[in-house]
Amino acid sequence: MSKPIWWKEANVYQIWPASYKDSNGDGVGDIPGIISTLDYVKSLGIDVIWLSPMYDSPQDDMGYDISDYENVYSKYGTLEDMEQLIKETHGRGMKLILDLVINHTSVEHAWFKESRSSKSNPKRDWYIWKPPKYDKDGNRQPPNNWGSYFSGSTWKYDELTDEYYLHLFAESQPDLNWENAETREAIYKSAVSFWLDKGIDGFRIDTAGMYSKVQSFEDAPIVFPDVEFQPCKLYHQHGPRIHEFHKELVEKIISKYDVMTVGEVGHSTRDQSLKYVSEEEKEMNMMFLFDVVEVGADPADRFRYKGYNLVDFKKAIQSQGSFIEGTSAWSTVFIENHDQPRSISRFGNDSPEFRVQSGKALALLQATLTGTEFIYQGQEIGMINLPKEWPLDEYLDINTINYVKSFKEKYGKEPNYEEKLAELKGNINLLARDNARSPVQWTSGSQAGFTSGKPWMRVNDTYKEINVESQVNDPDSLFTFWKAALKLRKEHKDVFIYGNFTILDIQNDQLFTFLKTSGDKTTYIVINFSTKPAHFTPLKEGKFNLLLSNVKEGSLDEANLGPYEARAYIVS
Repeated sequence: MSKPIWWKEANVYQIWPASYKDSNGDGVGDIPGIISTLDYVKSLGIDVIWLSPMYDSPQDDMGYDISDYENVYSKYGTLEDMEQLIKETHGRGMKLILDLVINHTSVEHAWFKESRSSKSNPKRDWYIWKPPKYDKDGNRQPPNNWGSYFSGSTWKYDELTDEYYLHLFAESQPDLNWENAETREAIYKSAVSFWLDKGIDGFRIDTAGMYSKVQSFEDAPIVFPDVEFQPCKLYHQHGPRIHEFHKELVEKIISKYDVMTVGEVGHSTRDQSLKYVSEEEKEMNMMFLFDVVEVGADPADRFRYKGYNLVDFKKAIQSQGSFIEGTSAWSTVFIENHDQPRSISRFGNDSPEFRVQSGKALALLQATLTGTEFIYQGQEIGMINLPKEWPLDEYLDINTINYVKSFKEKYGKEPNYEEKLAELKGNINLLARDNARSPVQWTSGSQAGFTSGKPWMRVNDTYKEINVESQVNDPDSLFTFWKAALKLRKEHKDVFIYGNFTILDIQNDQLFTFLKTSGDKTTYIVINFSTKPAHFTPLKEGKFNLLLSNVKEGSLDEANLGPYEARAYIVS
């Protein structure tokens, strides 16, 4: 069994501050609002809160464009509010980790303002600047054909110095130059040490594989012939110095504290993954891989959606966690976050008939997989995607807005434009980041109890049926089931948190059956991922003792599984 450590056994709850709880009626969630719900979070069985960016920011990308690492966005609160949140969280026996966003800053950060002021400024080399290219007709062009994650080129022309700066994301998010040692030292001091010294318990590290760019800055291969700018991950993911940079950060800063780190890496081979999170490498404790949350989508463009089946889903779960077996590495368990749609809409069934049942099935799945457990706000009550009827102008994420704009520019005059737009809208409704960002549904009252004012983003129409108030004291609610599942996970942590994972029916396109084993202890999990009943024939011999099921006591059919029925047994 893997060596027990507190952060391996933690249940982590992610809070997206803008949409969580508004305390002052301005329509935006805030830190005092978070403080007011800490007892609720604790009651779910949470050990660690992960707070998404609350730093000072122009909010072009919901706080991932930071203008001051050492201050708080005014609508969220103050430094004093953050200090109180740390104190109140610790007072309840929980820990608090923050988002560490150090691949890029905002254009409004003082560092970038200096960098762009002149080519001779001492901070010029703190960001990545390149001169223009010119085509045969003398027209100015970006330095290469790299495509931004938020559409268009990764390069923004700056007239003042007649050069382009690199931005893998929005134009307002220039990439920091990690090749510069002085820049790294400034990052460590301002973004890392400042908050660790205030008592936080670690970081979720944003875009943790992207800091090291291939310094040739050559053109990317043509992957999508129908667009000008191409996916460029080849030149910025797992770059030549990325492990050197992570090790330096740990050696200089992180190692001096008892904290946890989880890196957003996304996609990597087994060998690449082990370089980041093996204990002996001393880089990060664990990382997020996107095998599961991106199943059926093109990793280079989420809205080019192909679809998936249950076999694909099983293989994704297997690949995301199995790389740690026989190693000192550690993994994570999650199917929702701020960048992903709601899991019931994506992997379950969000119809009124099956919404709660499939939500419980997904909760049981998550609670029995190996790794550190991550739950996203609203997941515990079964919040679902935005309604299909909503027009595109209700979607406020910069990624969605830019994508739709580029799509209209490209296809707007084609005869089948409306047909293509309808298909895109369906994919946006299924996969857009906006789905996770609508306000948390606390009550069935006005604005779902999120705010007394006008919310920054429209509240999902489902708040009267799906809300915290109606579930916390209901023994049959999804919230109550999540509590039970997380409790079971801790009671049998040797097998559920640390155990080995074996799929028994990989090709079955209706049932997902797997074993979790540790020493001589075996658990058997079976889930019907369909709307049709399924015959239940155990695929392993032994005496089956039921640990948890999402079917009411007394109505369990030993020979059959109902739609979205899920069971966890211990086998002797």
